[in-house]
Amino acid sequence: MSALYGTYARSELAFERGEGMRLYDQHGRSYLDFHSGVAVNALGHGDAHLVTALKAAAEKVWHTANTFTIPEQERLGQRLVEASFADSVFFTNSGAEAIECAIKTARHYFWAKGQPDRYEIIAFTGSFHGRTLGTIAAGGNPDYLEGFGPAAPGFKHARPGDLDSVKALISPQSCAILIEPVQGEGGVTAMTSEFMQGLRKLCDENDMLLVLDEVQCGYGRTGRFFAYEWSGITPDIVAVAKAIGGGFPLGACLAKGDVASSMVPGTHGSTYGGNPLASAMGNAVLDRILAPGFIDHVNQMGQKLAWHLQQLAQRYPDYVLELRGKGLLAGIKITPPVRDFVSRLRDDHQMLVIGAGDNVLRLLPPLIVTEADIIEAVEKIAAAFDAIEAETASVPAVG
Repeated sequence: MSALYGTYARSELAFERGEGMRLYDQHGRSYLDFHSGVAVNALGHGDAHLVTALKAAAEKVWHTANTFTIPEQERLGQRLVEASFADSVFFTNSGAEAIECAIKTARHYFWAKGQPDRYEIIAFTGSFHGRTLGTIAAGGNPDYLEGFGPAAPGFKHARPGDLDSVKALISPQSCAILIEPVQGEGGVTAMTSEFMQGLRKLCDENDMLLVLDEVQCGYGRTGRFFAYEWSGITPDIVAVAKAIGGGFPLGACLAKGDVASSMVPGTHGSTYGGNPLASAMGNAVLDRILAPGFIDHVNQMGQKLAWHLQQLAQRYPDYVLELRGKGLLAGIKITPPVRDFVSRLRDDHQMLVIGAGDNVLRLLPPLIVTEADIIEAVEKIAAAFDAIEAETASVPAVG
């Protein structure tokens, strides 16, 4: 009997070590990782630069409170500002905390302008923003809200891709629009550039803020450093996490200077957020991701993955209904139950993937993936489809 909360449907599989695209279990078996710890292990496993940085940081100062200056944090914040739209950064421990900071920043911005009634945020069905009380209210998924009392007020939900549904929700109380440029958990739905540009225009016309959740789709995963770059827009606030620490718990809320200016001492805080150890890892990850050619490689591999998945879809029209996503955040809407298919790939084909809403198989390889890895992954998925087909053919017809 485990001493842990029963909040996860855990496999008994446990891993002892990792190398590049591979994880190795307690019996030495190798698994192709297209899961990446839910998009966290952007540099794969055992990256030499990250290991060296972690060892060096561990020999210095692990933690000081944010009541002191943290040089590594200052450096990481400046680098993120230089690589993005932002002027200010707040560091957190997770994506949910980054979203909480984004929500508070947006609402406090209008409070400081003398408009305290402007606190409503328009979010979207199919979204996922975290597991805190605030972020499950923002996501609006009834399954995640059930059992936790009344949902936190101040959130309305429009349909992704439908500007008219957004317009219908705008009121004098509206302060912001919150959206994932590519929905992950909800079904790997990528927003079009036209839709993102339309949201920016609506925000400009109604004096609202555009808040992006790039916790999963940011940090190079779509083939740009941030997914918003594809649509040519400038957001007001962006939340990031997952890949930012390469496996070390870290998140961040990035904002324009005027938007963040009201967040003065006492308005927000985090004991661990951006501590010396976390910031050192954040800088080490940036060393690799912002290195010349790295994101170009991700973009190329995203195109390769899309091509090979198209071939897979043509080969298995009875099993592949739709291809979704952007770059190395790819989704395959399949006919077999996705939870069972994830288990089949893991147990029978030694490949790690993750499910998503709408019966979508989600592929999240480390950003160091090669075309050879992609071909191997697609072959494993094909083998799983073949196995299902053989099992179905062997079942005697009824009547």
